[in-house]
Amino acid sequence: MNFLLLAFKNLARNRFRVVLTILGVAVPVVTFVLLRTVIWAWELGAEVAAKDRVVTRHKVTFIMTLPRRYVSELEQHAPELGIKQSTFAVWFGAKDPAHEKEFFATLGVDAKTYLDVYSEMALSPQEKQSWLQNRRGAIVGDVLAKKLNWKVGDKVTLQSPFYPEVSNWEFTIEGIYQAMAKSVDRSSFFFHYDYMNEGINPRQRDQVGWIVSRVTDPSRAAEVGVRIDKLFDEQETQTLSQDEGAFAASFLASFSALLKTLNVISIVILVIMSLILGNTIAMGVRERTNEYGVLRAIGFLPKHLVFFVLGEAVLLSAIGGALGLVIAYPFVERGLGRFIEENMGNYFPYFRVTPTTAIVAFLSSLLVGLLAGAIPAYRVSKLRVVDALRRVA
Repeated sequence: MNFLLLAFKNLARNRFRVVLTILGVAVPVVTFVLLRTVIWAWELGAEVAAKDRVVTRHKVTFIMTLPRRYVSELEQHAPELGIKQSTFAVWFGAKDPAHEKEFFATLGVDAKTYLDVYSEMALSPQEKQSWLQNRRGAIVGDVLAKKLNWKVGDKVTLQSPFYPEVSNWEFTIEGIYQAMAKSVDRSSFFFHYDYMNEGINPRQRDQVGWIVSRVTDPSRAAEVGVRIDKLFDEQETQTLSQDEGAFAASFLASFSALLKTLNVISIVILVIMSLILGNTIAMGVRERTNEYGVLRAIGFLPKHLVFFVLGEAVLLSAIGGALGLVIAYPFVERGLGRFIEENMGNYFPYFRVTPTTAIVAFLSSLLVGLLAGAIPAYRVSKLRVVDALRRVA
């Protein structure tokens, strides 16, 4: 007896209902894949963070600044602290008036040291040299450049609500960098800190957002962070230093409630899928009660009927799960994923359907199929032959 073939034939008896059920499974699978991809992409920053970088920020909050002289003090104590090199950055928060609806990170950085600390940013020697020589020069990620149709040599005007002293900040794109690792965002705009520092309100000058240090021994990054904080313990502004992974994780902690909600929703999606499957299987069992009675009468055992019911449920969930993955891949990765990377690259630099997510989604659909068919299968196994034969098919 080929149980798989029999399950196919049973499903073909009410094709309209089966098609609706398969779609009812496929849609939750697509939603499940999307939610799990959001969670994976959000947590990716902590997983792929560089092991040899330590981020130093204000002890109270990330949005408060540090004195620029802290960078010089770190350089003076670099050997004893275990630091190779330090750099700094400040959030500029500007937008391009020509693309008002487009959001991208704009950062004022120390151009002389930034690319050394962030060596994953690939820039040609010519472009790097041009950027260093032009005080109003800027470099942008390849994703951002493609999105806004920017090319090397283009003039760009930005407006920052944080620094309104200059109504229009003018830049020249001197280079387009590419990311050699997932730890670097491909949709950012970097320019010379000194250019910004000279044009802003004197009370805001010589302040940096955070300091990034490359350590000599990645295994002792946490220890280096403690040393850095101890160095500034007696200063008017205390610091909090963490390795890049811990820093990214602490940033994610502020959104922990959102991530937990997405986890709960993904579980609810599976419950809904099981209810849809369970209803379809239960209806099929009721319709074929008389047939099951005949099978029992000619010698089939209860376990055979259980196999029939569970096989049909698993087959339905497998087809629906496979269809869901076929839909999810182009929708999430090729469609929505590209849009999110281009428009929310600072938060989701990589938005991809991972093999793990796809496997978990498919296996979950199979498990849901088993659970959905469990109750109908149990009832069939307890069916009395006389009672089943009395029913009209």
